[in-house]
Amino acid sequence: MNRQEQDKPAAVPHMARTDIQRKWQSQTKTVGLTLLLALLVGLLAGCSGSGLAQEGNTEGKLSITATTGMVADAAREIGGERVEVTTLMGPGVDPHLFKASQGDIRKLDRAAIIFYGGLHLEGNMTRILEKMAAQKPVIAVTDKMPREQLIGTGEGESGEYDPHVWFDVNLWKHAAEQVRDTLIQEDPDHAGQYREQAERYLEELEKLHQYVQQRMNDIPEEDRVLVTAHDAFGYFGRAYGVEVVGLQGISTAAEFGARDVSTLRDYLVEREIKAVFVESSLPARSMQAIIAGAAQRGHEVVIGGELFSDAMGEPGTEEGTYIGMVKHNADTIAEALQ
Repeated sequence: MNRQEQDKPAAVPHMARTDIQRKWQSQTKTVGLTLLLALLVGLLAGCSGSGLAQEGNTEGKLSITATTGMVADAAREIGGERVEVTTLMGPGVDPHLFKASQGDIRKLDRAAIIFYGGLHLEGNMTRILEKMAAQKPVIAVTDKMPREQLIGTGEGESGEYDPHVWFDVNLWKHAAEQVRDTLIQEDPDHAGQYREQAERYLEELEKLHQYVQQRMNDIPEEDRVLVTAHDAFGYFGRAYGVEVVGLQGISTAAEFGARDVSTLRDYLVEREIKAVFVESSLPARSMQAIIAGAAQRGHEVVIGGELFSDAMGEPGTEEGTYIGMVKHNADTIAEALQ
C-alpha cells in the first residue's frame, strides 16, 4: 500500500453514512432552534420599553443620536434624565459638508431614536438617515413646521427651503414640540415628565425670543445690517427686523467667486457698513479679503465678532447650549452695530 492509500480515509458504508446524516440533521435542528430562541429573546429585550434596552445602555435610558448641537440640546432639555444623547457634529463642524465616518454610523446604528435637522441641512448624509428610517424612528425636527413659515429657496442641494430655522426662536419651538411628541410616542410611560420638561423649555424659548428682539431694537434701524460669510441668518433677519447679506448662499457647498467678493465689497462701501461678522464653522479669510478690498476704496470695516451659525460652542460653556448660543449672537451683533 502506498502513502496516498494510507492517508486516504476509509470508506463509510451506505447505512452508516445515513445514520451519521440523521444524527447530524438532528443536532443541526437542535442548534438552529436554540439560536432562533436566543434571537427572539434578544429581539423582545430590544423592543421592550420602546427601544430602551440598547447596546451599551444599562440604565434603561432612551439612547438618542442627534446630528447637530441645536437638535441635541432640545433632546437633552426635554428628555432630561430619561435620555442619553450623543451629538454627531460638534463645535466648528459645518453640517452642509459633513461626511459620516464608520464611528458615526455605529452611533446612529446603536441609537433608539435619531433626530436630525432636515430640509437638507445635513447634505449627502440625508440619504443615510432615510435608509435607517426603515429600522427605527429617524425624525427630522422640521417635519411638522408650517411650510408657509419657511423661507423658500431653489438653490442647488439645499432643497426647497432654507434649513437654518433655529435662528427664528418662535419657529424653533416647533422643533421642540416635535422632540416632545416623539419621546412621548417612544416612551409613553414617562409622557408626563416629557410634557412638563417641554413646557418649561418652551417658556424659556419665549423669553429668549423677547430678549433677542429687544437687543435688535437697541440698534438704530438704519444700522441693522448683518453681513456674514454665508446666508445662514435669513430667519433671524425676518424675525427680528434685520437686513441680512451673505457672501455665500444658503449652503456652504456652493462656491463663491471674485465677483461675489467685489459685489459685497461695493455694498459695504455704498451703505457705509462698519462691521461684518465671521462664523465659527467657516474660515475667516473670505471676510478678511472683503475688509481689505473696502479699505482700498477708503472705507474702514472691522470684524464685529464671531457668530455661531451652523454649530454651537464648546460643551460646558454658555454658547454650548442653544439658548446661550442665540444670546451670544444677539449680544455680539448689537454691540458691534450700535
